[in-house]
Amino acid sequence: MNDHTKTPPQGADGDGGAAWRNQAHTLAEALPYMQRHEGHTFVIKYGGHAMGDDDLAKLFAEDVVLLKHVGINPIVVHGGGPQIAEMLERLKIQSSFVDGLRVTDAATVEVVEMVLAGTINKQIAASINGAGGFAVGLSGKDGNLIRAAKLRRTRRDPDSNIEKILDLGFVGEPRQISTHVLEVFEQSDMIPVIAPIGGGEKGETFNINADTAAGAIADAMSARRLLLLTDVAGVLDENGDLIPKLTASEARALIDSGVIADGMIPKVETCLRAVDGDVDAAVIIDGRVPHALLLELFTEHGAGTLIEAG
Repeated sequence: MNDHTKTPPQGADGDGGAAWRNQAHTLAEALPYMQRHEGHTFVIKYGGHAMGDDDLAKLFAEDVVLLKHVGINPIVVHGGGPQIAEMLERLKIQSSFVDGLRVTDAATVEVVEMVLAGTINKQIAASINGAGGFAVGLSGKDGNLIRAAKLRRTRRDPDSNIEKILDLGFVGEPRQISTHVLEVFEQSDMIPVIAPIGGGEKGETFNINADTAAGAIADAMSARRLLLLTDVAGVLDENGDLIPKLTASEARALIDSGVIADGMIPKVETCLRAVDGDVDAAVIIDGRVPHALLLELFTEHGAGTLIEAG
């Protein structure tokens, strides 16, 4: 029952009900989207500044709980690059990057698993639980959720023009997702929080890029949305303005023309693989914006760049 003893907020025009009418308008706008998304799966890649800021982390947890309460099935996949780098430095373990991927030897992969599947994973689950949810933290190795294989990359030598295979160590890519594990969560009130660690055929542990893991999970689950939280507003045009919506063909053209460049390319390519598969649409969202998830899913204007097939 609503508490009708509360004092109505004062609006700017002196009308005590103005602020409440604004709140009612917001709820009315959100309702059709809630009804449209009810019963569908949303895979959320969580990382960047949003994960490192305590206030934003609290809001993120509240938003995820709200999604579950309105009948959406959220699956959270998280990163943790800065935390891994900090732990490697503390342990005096050297590491390097090739094409944005951390070269992961046997010593490094132990630290990666410890940080991702341990500290970070449990912190996120605890935050969601503290917001009133029922989150369970796991890694891709649990229940064979993510079966992975060694990622193989090639690079052409500029002098000899010969392609060389790069050895990134225990860096992996998803080969198979156990949808059974995630379907169990969907049929319950639990929210899965997944560390992007995969298991190999011979028992190896593989470090998987969080965007890549989230995209593979979204495809396997035929998710309605893949949501990538980033530290930028979304895809920007040549003038630096946000592009609210793109088809897959338009996104590829922007990559070819150089408008989409640098670190945005792999994120857009993750979205393209998802919508080329069984994901309805993928969205690149600025995780630094409070309640970015709710703004994207439950308002007309959204909060990032939506990419869909076409």
